[in-house]
Amino acid sequence: MTKKVLVTEKLADAGLAVLRDKGYEVDVRLELGPEELVAAIPAYDALIVRSATKVDRAVIEAAENLRIIGRAGVGVDNVDVEAATERGIIVCNAPTSNIVSAAEHTLGLMLACARKVPQANASMHAGKWERSRFTGVELYEKTLAIFGLGRIGGLVAERARAFGMKLVGYDPYCSPERAEQLGVTLYDDVDALVPLADFITVHLPKTKETIGMFGPDQYARMKDGVVLVNAARGGIYNVDSLADFLAAGKIGAVGIDVYESEPCLTSPLHEFDNAVLTPHIAASTREAQLRAGVQTAEYVAAGLEGSIVPTALNMAPVPPEVMDAVGPYVPACQMMGSMLAQIDGEIPQFLKLTTAGTLANADVSILVAGTLKGILSYKSSTTVTPVNADSIAKRHGIKVDTLSVADADGYASTVSVVADGTEVACTLAGEAQAARLVSLLGYKLDIAPAGQSLVFEYVDAPGRVGTIGTILGEAGINITTMQIGTKPAEQCALVYMNVEGDVDDAVLASLRAGLGDLKNLWYVKL
Repeated sequence: MTKKVLVTEKLADAGLAVLRDKGYEVDVRLELGPEELVAAIPAYDALIVRSATKVDRAVIEAAENLRIIGRAGVGVDNVDVEAATERGIIVCNAPTSNIVSAAEHTLGLMLACARKVPQANASMHAGKWERSRFTGVELYEKTLAIFGLGRIGGLVAERARAFGMKLVGYDPYCSPERAEQLGVTLYDDVDALVPLADFITVHLPKTKETIGMFGPDQYARMKDGVVLVNAARGGIYNVDSLADFLAAGKIGAVGIDVYESEPCLTSPLHEFDNAVLTPHIAASTREAQLRAGVQTAEYVAAGLEGSIVPTALNMAPVPPEVMDAVGPYVPACQMMGSMLAQIDGEIPQFLKLTTAGTLANADVSILVAGTLKGILSYKSSTTVTPVNADSIAKRHGIKVDTLSVADADGYASTVSVVADGTEVACTLAGEAQAARLVSLLGYKLDIAPAGQSLVFEYVDAPGRVGTIGTILGEAGINITTMQIGTKPAEQCALVYMNVEGDVDDAVLASLRAGLGDLKNLWYVKL
């Protein structure tokens, strides 16, 4: 059945094309009310929103088929991530899509405040020529305090350095090494930092700690004529007291793009011409909108395909360098997990994943999640995603162990999985990085598994493959590819056979009867 994606806010056409090109049915339904969304959501496998759509617990509990929620932007304040996690629904965003735009807008607000650009523009449009009235200040050699040195704060630091500004900052999560790289002198005390700054910009998330982080006490400690900028989240500056200090001349100017309640049509700042106010447009560039749409669509498609979503907010974050190294193996691990579940017939109690070759010592958490997803999706009626696979594994009593070894047995890299003693291993091959089985139950192989496979284990003897071919041919089943692995010491052979056609119980019974002392026969569907 074709998977369906609901888009409730404007998304770049290129993003919609990504989803449609992959065969998904995409419905764009703008301005759905809360009740309409609750009524519509059961039919959809994925939901893409921006900032206006509220995806609360009522929506999530009504979402019977929902597997992933994509937020085309940075924050997810409008999505109940906890409720989604409880249901195994991935929540992802596009955290890097607008960072350049936001950093540039921050510098734009600083320059507008420093050089009184909006006031001069308004004066000119009023038919006046008032050069002396609009004397500003340079950014050169001024001290800029950056609160929050994440992606956007870091880009602001780089650009401010080009203006010759002195940089100081506050971020309890920023390492000294990163601060040094950015040219920022770190402080661990807000009150000690604010008196140093000629300009202050905030790039912090909206949390209990950051809301109202700047109030009367902090404003009083600031330099006379300081310029404050906020293109991050509304409420970090206490606006009421900010207006008081602005009126008193203690604060020279403010540049604000975000507000506690939006749309913001009135506020204490609206009456000041040295308050440069913009309507939450830091991310509103053509480039940012395109990136947000395309990135979100790609991540949603990955979630629908069962792959790890690198920007998922309700699972351990996957750094880009880790995703580049191990990400291509995630579908292979899901495949091996599904195969093990079908061969064993039971949920394992012990699982060991071993990486070898170039994957040795890599972070394998997403490979473990992919393997668990493959095992548990096949055996459990519970919705299993990488978000909740670990907790479900613990619920089923599965103990997971990981190991890395240098020798990949002649391959560049391999991943092997052992579930209660049943072993399977694979590598990736070709430009498409397609999975190839290199070992199963201790038998050496080299074959790409297809959608339907028959796996035989028997005491090796002449004529066995011929018998298999005859039985399958009489049933109208075609053998597409085949590989034989042997264990000479045990005189046993394993045949891995990709097939096309209807393999029903009667065919399996004929194979078992025709092969006599057959040790094992599995029909695997991937």
